[in-house]
Amino acid sequence: MSDSGNALQFIGDHTGLLWHLTVKHLELTGAAMGIGLLIALPIGIWLGHLHRGSFLAISISNVGRALPSLALISFGVAVLGIGFLNAMVALVILAVPPMLTNAYVAIEGVDRDAVEAAKGMGMTGFEVLTRVELPLALPLIFAGIRIAVIFVISTATITSVAGGTSLGDVIVDQATYRLSGVVGASICVAALALLAQLLFTGLQRAITPRGLRVQSKRPVRLDTASVAPASTTTN
Repeated sequence: MSDSGNALQFIGDHTGLLWHLTVKHLELTGAAMGIGLLIALPIGIWLGHLHRGSFLAISISNVGRALPSLALISFGVAVLGIGFLNAMVALVILAVPPMLTNAYVAIEGVDRDAVEAAKGMGMTGFEVLTRVELPLALPLIFAGIRIAVIFVISTATITSVAGGTSLGDVIVDQATYRLSGVVGASICVAALALLAQLLFTGLQRAITPRGLRVQSKRPVRLDTASVAPASTTTN
């Protein structure tokens, strides 16, 4: 039987174990994402509203991409010990950069004409943020959340080496579960990531204002009448 067939058989034979680990995996992901959201979104949104801190947002994003996950978890073991807390903190650090950067870019990139028009109508800075900037920036903000969720789901597997309970418990223990178990648990992680992608893509579309959806679907046409002809030289 092929490895994929053995993996599917492993999933069928160990449904209870995989379900338990999936729940733990989602608990770890949810805790990390919840704390990451509380940290990243307020900072990114406020800096974008002030049009300041681009260096900070970009630097945090670059550092987050450069940090090796295993090195971060290993450092956490020395400070926080082995267990759920260490795994969650490591995932929070990895989840914050894409959400913070997208939140900053989304708010900072809102059409300035719309913002100035709102100010001209007498709106306060807070009203401009909540009634103009945030509604227009939500799709891009949500895209950052979607990226972070998928990143955390896939990275949570390696937290098993530091005591975090997840589907990684099977993946890192090939001696016990053999290759079929490793592949079977990996399929479950991939399925979780795919479901998260579909769910958050749907939510992102749902919160996108209808006008923006229509505009994004509109094909870009090159109007030949508006293109200046190449210059010619007359005698």
